[in-house]
Amino acid sequence: MCFWMNALVALCHFCELHGPRTLFCTEPLHPPFPTPSQAGAPIPGDRESDREGEGLTMRANSSATQRGDMCEGCRSLPASHPGFVSVDSETGIRFLSHQHPRQPQLFSVVRQACVRSLSCEVCPGREGPIFFGDEQHGFVFSHTFFIKDSLARGFQRWYSIVMVAMDRIYLINSWPFLLRHLRLTIQSLQSTALKVFDSEQCVCPQRAVRMNSVFSPAVFPHQRSGNAARSLPSLTQHTNLWASLHSSFSWLLKACGSHLTEKLLEGAPTEDTLVLIERQTEQEEEMSCWEGAEGGGSRPQCHQSESELYRDFLFDEGKVEGYPGPKFRSLRHLRQVLGTTDFRQLAWHVLMGNQVILRGADPGLIHSAFTMLKALLPVGCVRSVTYSAQYEEAYRCNFLGLSPDVIIPTHVSSSEFSVLVDVISVERGSLYSAASSEDILSLYQFNISSTNSQPTDKGPTLLNKIEVALSNENLSVDVVSHCLLCLKEEWMNKVKVLFKFSKVDGRGREDTQKVLALLGATGPGEEDNVRLLKFWMTGLSKTYKSHLMTAVRGGERPLSQ
Repeated sequence: MCFWMNALVALCHFCELHGPRTLFCTEPLHPPFPTPSQAGAPIPGDRESDREGEGLTMRANSSATQRGDMCEGCRSLPASHPGFVSVDSETGIRFLSHQHPRQPQLFSVVRQACVRSLSCEVCPGREGPIFFGDEQHGFVFSHTFFIKDSLARGFQRWYSIVMVAMDRIYLINSWPFLLRHLRLTIQSLQSTALKVFDSEQCVCPQRAVRMNSVFSPAVFPHQRSGNAARSLPSLTQHTNLWASLHSSFSWLLKACGSHLTEKLLEGAPTEDTLVLIERQTEQEEEMSCWEGAEGGGSRPQCHQSESELYRDFLFDEGKVEGYPGPKFRSLRHLRQVLGTTDFRQLAWHVLMGNQVILRGADPGLIHSAFTMLKALLPVGCVRSVTYSAQYEEAYRCNFLGLSPDVIIPTHVSSSEFSVLVDVISVERGSLYSAASSEDILSLYQFNISSTNSQPTDKGPTLLNKIEVALSNENLSVDVVSHCLLCLKEEWMNKVKVLFKFSKVDGRGREDTQKVLALLGATGPGEEDNVRLLKFWMTGLSKTYKSHLMTAVRGGERPLSQ
């Protein structure tokens, strides 16, 4: 495979007359572009050079007999067509499209991928994605599908879209992204062809015609109006189909290339980092999907460091500063305003995974309170709706901000798994005056209510340690923040051990109790510790869970099973 190609996309077709054929191929060309003497082909972009390049490709890979042995169904662009060229203004990469790859060494690779995707390498039902390949001929992601045709055998034709690359990990990691976007292209082709098929059947139903005609295998292809092999533009009635596919394949190659990037991590990634990266990736995929549907280019992505990701998560990309009025500056400040008793009750509900509801007229103050409270939990355990005009159920969010006129449902107000904090204005006239954050108590009154009858003064152990750090005035806010991160990491490691032991290995209650004692989760506040550990299990990253389950399926079977 040539040195400037990381992957290429091709549309293939199984012709009833000539077998598997490559119809259309899009490949990237990275700068610096090769000279004719380097690659045996002209530099793309010049129309005359493109015509000569196609001639080189055809002469290197096809005999005169092969060139004549092509019907309408297995031809996309004629040899005289210059093909399509798109240039990425950000990277300078050129995306070239024609019926066959420009480089002779790629022709056999794509040809073999085409034959295998439409013969032996298919999934059950003959429609769907599959992965195959080797180090010598490259690795292939293939998605086969049918297109309706009233003149075809069985009223449908068989196609596949393949992505070929030498990097196996690149293709495997791109599987969900490729599958989602290729299905959009395939569904568009199928729905358009189905409309053409239905209209043709209304004019002349082919099933009845075939039932009433004399069948002869020798002339079967020619009994259908002499047009047994129809082109894809004919089946879809899409005059600019190849230009549209060029745009779609070019975007796919560009978006897929930017989708997988290396990230610089500050040491071994924590669970919070892994969850944040997973969320950022999901957001980028959603944005790419939206932009792809709109026909635009992929958006330049900003890949952040671990500290930047966590800061943006806590402060929600600066939205706190956008609100007027006083705000909580730190977790210690929040504790001072609420008082030690009310703060401990509120923090206990946060750590246990109960729904924390703040109801008031100042969204900025509520937002800042949630920013401080979110620091108590792993990132994966946080689901927040910062400010809403209606109640949201606990399964959707464990942090919920409400406007003052929202009525809490009875099943929530009577539940021990929720806590309500009413933020009541004391001086309404100066709500958004130039008051500093020290004036919060003079502006607001905080009423905390919950039906929970369980005492919160014994545990969990983590909360006791957090309160010791917050109450020590010799420790600065930054030191307390780092202390909190260390405590969370310590307990997340305990969560990992318990998850592996109880969920993956499937150990019994007695063995689990011994592990809890080993982890220091027994004794005073044991019930709260266990409840905290179970809740924090929900915050483990998909990457970590997948790694454990893969290790078990790979032969690392637990002793108890």
